[in-house]
Amino acid sequence: MRNLKTLARQTGRAVEQKLRVKDEVRFLKNWIGSPLLTGAVAPSSPQLAALMASLLDGNGSGTVVELGPGTGVVTSAILARGIAPGRLVSIEYSPDFCKLLRGRFPGVHIVQGDAYSLKTTLEPVCSSPLGGIVSSLPLFTRPPAERLQLVNDALDLLAPGAPFIQFSYALVPPVPEDAGDFIIDRSSWVLKNLPPARVWTYRRPVKV
Repeated sequence: MRNLKTLARQTGRAVEQKLRVKDEVRFLKNWIGSPLLTGAVAPSSPQLAALMASLLDGNGSGTVVELGPGTGVVTSAILARGIAPGRLVSIEYSPDFCKLLRGRFPGVHIVQGDAYSLKTTLEPVCSSPLGGIVSSLPLFTRPPAERLQLVNDALDLLAPGAPFIQFSYALVPPVPEDAGDFIIDRSSWVLKNLPPARVWTYRRPVKV
């Protein structure tokens, strides 16, 4: 019996490794075809994904929106956080990734669309206020004005105090705190990511 359990664990790890390699190949192909849209050459690490998801309120209400899910590493972490599939809307630009995501995450609303036109893309899909937004978009490939517009649009759609969560590989936030009406929290570096990354959490100040 013990040998069977050991074999099952080893087989499970081998399957996970095989899927991870396939996802890395998919990511690399998308990056080669559209480097400014994909941004990264590999999916986020489970450690980075778990950190981003941990900033959501797993017991909260309202729709949670994910931007740029790719192959679904962060999607898995959001669901593991306790967000029900029916509460999650994932916006992905790549039709190939959308097809992959729909097969992997039944019940999650996968939208093929432009996350940088956030309000227009979400209008027919869900209503605000949202419970949180988790973004894996490569914001540093966009001009500062477009980054600021995205953050402001996101915060306009969120419930008071709800987070806009964004990771990056840079030393500075994608949109600086003095650029608008928001506050930023930053995480420590996630070293088990390639390359190392950190998480920036944007919120509107709570008015009393």
